Formats: sequence, C-alpha cells, structure tokens
Amino acid sequence: MFHFRPLAAFVIICALSSGAVHSDPAQWRAEWPDTDFSRSTINFAEVISGGPPKDGIPALDGASFIPVAAETRLDDREPVMTYEHPGEAPRAWPIRYLMWHEIVNDQVGGVPIVVTFCPLCNTGIIFDARIEGVAHSFGVSGKLRFSDMIMYDRQTQSWWQQALGDGIVGQHTGATLTQLPGWMESWSAFRDRNPNGLVMDEPDWRRNYGANPYVSYDSSIRPFLFEGDMPPHDIAPLMRVVRVGDRAWPLDRLRAAGTLTEAGVTLSWVKGQASALDTARIGDGAEVGNIRVRDAAGRDLVHDIPFAFAFHAFFPAGTWMLGQ
Repeated sequence: MFHFRPLAAFVIICALSSGAVHSDPAQWRAEWPDTDFSRSTINFAEVISGGPPKDGIPALDGASFIPVAAETRLDDREPVMTYEHPGEAPRAWPIRYLMWHEIVNDQVGGVPIVVTFCPLCNTGIIFDARIEGVAHSFGVSGKLRFSDMIMYDRQTQSWWQQALGDGIVGQHTGATLTQLPGWMESWSAFRDRNPNGLVMDEPDWRRNYGANPYVSYDSSIRPFLFEGDMPPHDIAPLMRVVRVGDRAWPLDRLRAAGTLTEAGVTLSWVKGQASALDTARIGDGAEVGNIRVRDAAGRDLVHDIPFAFAFHAFFPAGTWMLGQ
C-alpha cells in the first residue's frame, strides 16, 4: 500500500473527477487549439489525464545555479540529475525540485537542453532541446501515456513522450530529441567528484521541496494510472532497470554483481543513493545505489533507470539482460 502526500492526493482527486478516462482529440481542442491532431504516431485511446491540467505542474525556465560549496540543504544521499558538458562546470539538478516541476528548460555551453523527470516511471532524462537546429522549450501537458509524462513544446504545441523523446502528436510527429549522456546519482557523489561544480538553486515557488509526494510508490504492487501488460520473467513492475537502448538490466542483478560488462557496455553499482519515491523525506529513502554506464573507452553512455513496467511498455520487444 502506498500513501499519497498532498500532490499525489490532488492528482487522484482530479483524475477521479475527470474519470481518468481515455480521451480523443475532439475533447482536447479547446485546451490545445494550436496542436495538429491530424498528425500522430499513437493510439489516442492510450492517453489519459494525469489530473493536473496543462502547466498545472509548472516547468521551470532559466534556473539559477550556486557553487557546490554553497549548497547546504541537500542530504548526502539525495538524488540529482548530472550533466558534464565538455569545457563547462559540471551541473546538478536535484530531484527534490524536479519532483514538483518535472521539466527544467536550461542551457549549458551554449546548447539548449531540457532536464526531465517523470516520478511515475522514474525516468530521469536530459535531452538536447534543439529540433532541426531550432531551440525549443517544453512544458508539462498534464496527459499520461503508459503512466509516463507527455511533454509539449511551446513553439508548435506538439506532444512528446518523455520516456523516449519522441514527437507523438502535432507538427513534430516522428521527430526524436537527442538524449544526452546525463545520469542520476547522489548529491554526495556529485559533490565529492566536482568540488568546483554547480548545483541548481531552490526555485522561488511555494513547494515542499525535499518531500516525496508519492510515499512508498516504488514498493507498491502496481504502478499508478497504468493500463498495460506487466513485465515478463516475474520481474516486479516497480523494480528499477538500467536501460541502454532497447536492453534492460534489472537493478537487483547489477547490485549483486557490482559490475557487469555485456553487449559492449560496462555497468557499475555502488551504494550511496536514496530512492526519491520511498519515504516521505527523500533523503531517507531506501538504498538504490549509484549507477554508471560506460563504453569500452570509459565514456559515459546515454541511459536511464525506469521502472520495469515502463521499459516493457515502451520497448515491448526489448531485451531483458538476465544473465541466464
């Protein structure tokens, strides 16, 4: 059983009041008059309301950063999203802020990026925000598909699947955002490795930063607002997996091994990171560990750490790296 905090309770109330039913474009046109619903790659029956309306979860723009040494609010084990752009100070975006905003539109080294986190799927992904060379900014649509956030770009009002970076509705249908080699790690891991790095400062919003509105979510039996098949091989739907392309390594296997080198990829696990979706206070969450994914030359590889149900939903023909 997982206990919803205020935001999640609000989501449930809104979802129930709207029926959390499948919708169709005719019902969306008033809210999305500039979206071209004649262009799509998805079955619209897969889209439901997540509760809050368009921009009800406010994306952030132009985040402020402070030096690592000046940050005193984060617990050592709190997760952050990390990106290390060549020639620039490494940066960290704390999950305690992304939990409540889900998207940060930013720029590093002259490159527009969008830092994203979907709590329901545990998908923390950083994308290059350029589409055909043109910078775009993104917001939270309030819609879900397979429990994953649907983003929208403000320039064309096209819809994008956060777990994939794919344009699924509108002018940019069929386009794919380039995922950057960012990753999720603990604040202490980032801080100790990057004493001259930068960390996103607390946003100027009235939010209970540091709190988890989805208490015990990642130990629940079923994912929230998800209709779809459960993962194969008796893998728990809320187990984390390390996704690299269309392959997924179960976290419990990597944790037991410490290091795995397979399919041209080396994955490593060390303790020190708290789950953001466990206890009421993020920093007290259960151990999920710090994971790095590198190629044979030691370079960080694009990856993310979704829940198993989300990997199966978006990669139904994907390969499960079970080591058998």
